[in-house]
Amino acid sequence: MQTPDAQNLDRVFAALADPTRRAILARLAGGEATVNELVAPFGFSQPTISKHLKVLEGAGLVSRGRAAQFRPVRLNAAPLQQSAGWLGDYEQFWAESIDRLEDYVQVMQRKEKRHVSKRKGR
Repeated sequence: MQTPDAQNLDRVFAALADPTRRAILARLAGGEATVNELVAPFGFSQPTISKHLKVLEGAGLVSRGRAAQFRPVRLNAAPLQQSAGWLGDYEQFWAESIDRLEDYVQVMQRKEKRHVSKRKGR
């Protein structure tokens, strides 16, 4: 059984898997917007954008407020930070892998130089 944190991470990555939802988040990074303001740049219908917003809300990435008759949509970046933290846990793995690759390349370059030197000495 997954922990609540793992379930949240799954929802965030599932939400981020769609390019339209990533574009919506990018737009909201510049400030809140109404659903109609989000519809315009995408050329989708209002119900389609609303479905994307529901997924983003389910992942905790956006929230909707109330301002008179409007319901502005706002970015909630905290789940992105948690996801970035999870990805960051692998940074040491990648750094060590790159270091090992660099070591391997150096070994291969030295072997190649010795091989070339031996062929020239014949």
